[in-house]
Amino acid sequence: QEQIKAWEESRALEGMVINGEKRYYSRALRNLFRIDADCKARFEEVNGPPVDVKEPLLLKHLPAIVNNTGGKKGIYAQQKTHTLGYTITVPANTVPEGEMIRVWMPLPRTDVGRQSGFKLLSVSQQDYIISPDSYIHKSIYMEQPAVQDQDAVFSYSFTYKAQGEYHHFDPHKDIRPYRTEDPEYKKYTKAEAPHVVTDGRVAALAKELVGEETNPFLQLEKIYTYISKTYPWAGAREYSTLENIPLYVLDHKHGDCGQVSLLFISMCRSLGIPARWESGWMLHPGEINLHDWAEAYLEGVGWIPIDQSFGIQNGPLPLFYSRGMDAYRWVVNTGISGPLYPAKTYPRSETVDFQRGEVEWRGGNLYFNRWRYRLSIID
Repeated sequence: QEQIKAWEESRALEGMVINGEKRYYSRALRNLFRIDADCKARFEEVNGPPVDVKEPLLLKHLPAIVNNTGGKKGIYAQQKTHTLGYTITVPANTVPEGEMIRVWMPLPRTDVGRQSGFKLLSVSQQDYIISPDSYIHKSIYMEQPAVQDQDAVFSYSFTYKAQGEYHHFDPHKDIRPYRTEDPEYKKYTKAEAPHVVTDGRVAALAKELVGEETNPFLQLEKIYTYISKTYPWAGAREYSTLENIPLYVLDHKHGDCGQVSLLFISMCRSLGIPARWESGWMLHPGEINLHDWAEAYLEGVGWIPIDQSFGIQNGPLPLFYSRGMDAYRWVVNTGISGPLYPAKTYPRSETVDFQRGEVEWRGGNLYFNRWRYRLSIID
């Protein structure tokens, strides 16, 4: 009991009291062996050190991106074609017969420079709606009435091309002062409650980290390196259960991809560096998953991609992801907590991000435990 209390006090073991009963997060036990130093050492003693299945691929892929970008070559290289299928299944009798089931599912954006050639190959419903690019969450919407004793299946397939991206620049020569009166500058340096904060503890830590440094890229690189070394990855609670994600990372001393990205964005904005969210899926062979990252703007350079949770890489390019991105991405979102198109009637299951999809009917929202989603790699 004393050991459990110590783990709880250090925030390595995550639980809370719900209706008077102590409950632990479903991934708390495995997270304990990622967060607590002694537990992590014991886990690796028994199971061996962690293996990054992406590393052999990235050790070849990232240098190829760097070597084939820069100057007249531009910022994109190593194009990959991704052909995917996506399905949402609402089990039979989840919704009363005859009631309309409404579904929003993720789709590749067509307004992101390194993503092109999108083509819809098949759709299970004859009538569907694709959201305009003006919406930060890119979706395809379908609906169908529930049929008794039959699963409701919504599916589609598509193809698109993704490229790696890398920005070659000299921080001391190529970065110009920000135009602080520009509307876009103001948009991407302001706070967005509750998950993008630019004051308090987040701002104080950012200021402490950069010290006397005034170059915005060198500032963000200090932040990137600090977060990478300080906050290990751990499985996250649903974002809808967190009041303030950047403070959650500071308090619990760990975070998943989206949590550390929001901390990075908040710290950058607090220093006057424009930063924004980007997310979707990572499609690396052997490790396909929901994923979130960020972008930062440098005057004279433009928007650069930054994957905070990929952190410091082994090999010749340890800080590749502080100014570059690989070609194994499906970009769906360019912001957080935006409206869906067409509008959803009930609050979303995921109130911050949009990757799995959303489902509702006339009687209310259907939470994630009421339906299944599946991404399949076709080619």
